[in-house]
Amino acid sequence: MEQRPSSIPDQQLVTAALGGDRAAFAALVQRYGPAVKAVAYGILRDHHLAEDAAQETFVSAHQQLARLRLRELFGRWLLAIARQRALACRRNLKVQLPLEAADDVESPRAVDHDLLDEVMALPEAERRFVMLHYFSGYSVSEIAQITDRPIGTVTKQMSRAYQRLRQRPSEVLK
Repeated sequence: MEQRPSSIPDQQLVTAALGGDRAAFAALVQRYGPAVKAVAYGILRDHHLAEDAAQETFVSAHQQLARLRLRELFGRWLLAIARQRALACRRNLKVQLPLEAADDVESPRAVDHDLLDEVMALPEAERRFVMLHYFSGYSVSEIAQITDRPIGTVTKQMSRAYQRLRQRPSEVLK
């Protein structure tokens, strides 16, 4: 590949990956890794489980890549797989930490847990956009592309989410 992977459209990367180009699939993993983890974390609310679900998502996507008919919708397709994997993981959870043990577990990176709790209370569409933007670092235009939504829809949902967060009693964003 002569172009930088970040400038290559999904459709072209998918085609190259189907042709056996491992670097092309690695570029897709790098591009969508944070979004997949955000979707999984939104369902599982556990960093380690979200990492596992993300890994399973990419393995499954690689195995099923030839079934993807509309290659330009790779991001949307991948996030649907991530959601399915995270829900399956949540259903299969058999062992949970006692509350005392959970206090001893440290988060892999510093997260404002009050803000995260507030975000998790948002309606699903708003929560997804906020997670992708604030916790995964995607721009509004990238979120629109990933979720296959118009930019106006993304900005409107994020604006609504921000208004809801400002009205919360914890005053996290005030």
